Amino acid sequence: QVQLVESGGGLVQPGGSLRLSCAASESIFSSTTGWYRQAPGKQRELVAFITSGSRTNYSDSVKGRFTISRDNAKNTVYLQMDSLKAEDTAVYICYLQYGLLRPYWGQGTQVTVSS
Repeated sequence: QVQLVESGGGLVQPGGSLRLSCAASESIFSSTTGWYRQAPGKQRELVAFITSGSRTNYSDSVKGRFTISRDNAKNTVYLQMDSLKAEDTAVYICYLQYGLLRPYWGQGTQVTVSS
């Protein structure tokens, strides 16, 4: 059982930045891993993911502002969030998947963008 521990969420003003971290209890080397977000009244959205080959993909709503990266030695995936908007307010949930096996999920971390 892979456990994912998220950190880095919090309250930030519009235009500010946050970096989320997701530390896995097992190797992430051969995985695809990334972040979803869930905001009240909205559908769950896949924000970004990064493959084992370091190919990245972003939702249109965050492209150009967010950057996903991974540190395989630390079994950690990061989401650098810049130029934050109020619309980015959500619970951000890390996931990890080995091939086509069922994904593992973190508990989620709250990001609130407000003045």
